[in-house]
Amino acid sequence: MEQISSVNNQLVKDLAKLKQKKYREQAGLYLIEGFHLIAEALKSKRKYVYLLGTSEALDQVAKTTDIDISNKNVYLINNAIVRHLTSTQNSQGIFMVLKISQPKNYAFSYGKWVLLDGLADPGNVGTIIRTADAAGFDGVVLAPNCVDLYNPKTQRAMQGSQFHLSLIVQDLLETIGILENNAIPVYASMLDQTAKKLADFNPQPQLGLVIGNEAHGVSEPVANYCNEKLYIPIKGQAESLNAAVAAGIMIYHFA
Repeated sequence: MEQISSVNNQLVKDLAKLKQKKYREQAGLYLIEGFHLIAEALKSKRKYVYLLGTSEALDQVAKTTDIDISNKNVYLINNAIVRHLTSTQNSQGIFMVLKISQPKNYAFSYGKWVLLDGLADPGNVGTIIRTADAAGFDGVVLAPNCVDLYNPKTQRAMQGSQFHLSLIVQDLLETIGILENNAIPVYASMLDQTAKKLADFNPQPQLGLVIGNEAHGVSEPVANYCNEKLYIPIKGQAESLNAAVAAGIMIYHFA
């Protein structure tokens, strides 16, 4: 274990940049923090690049995991560095750096998938992924115009579900085409005159479920490519449902 005592240390400066998408993409790395996320990463056999923590945090990691904190890629840091690296108001003082890993090709030959079309809120994206995990879906596909999967807020909102199911960033039209070629129906969630009530659909052993942007919904090219459009009836005065809430209702309907 090596000790770092200055926020001007080059490694610390490089890791602080990982809060920004362009630097994550350049480095091929992302940062997670907190005992729960790190424990979930380790349970899923993810190999870490660096582990950084305060003395107390590293002691806790040593007691609760099989990590040898004497390893050369483990760093002891102080509270000033914690404040420099954290994306939270109340940091637990423990950070892990992981490699960004995306499958080059995915067959989509089976299973239940959530497809996210241009979602902009990291909390919504993380919550939908967590819900898909809880409901036993196989994975989530994010269109390239979605909020970054490795955004710190997205990572926190997923609560470890990012390590439990397949997460793929890929063009949705391409994905839908592959699903439909494998006889897997794809439904778009949207308020549209041609849409059918969610209750009219029976649970399916395999499907793709498209959730659209918070403000604009599912894009027209994606909607036109889907097999069906569906909606959740609004019984009160609310104009619409939050995207993550609507997704949760539909995910569990088809679970």
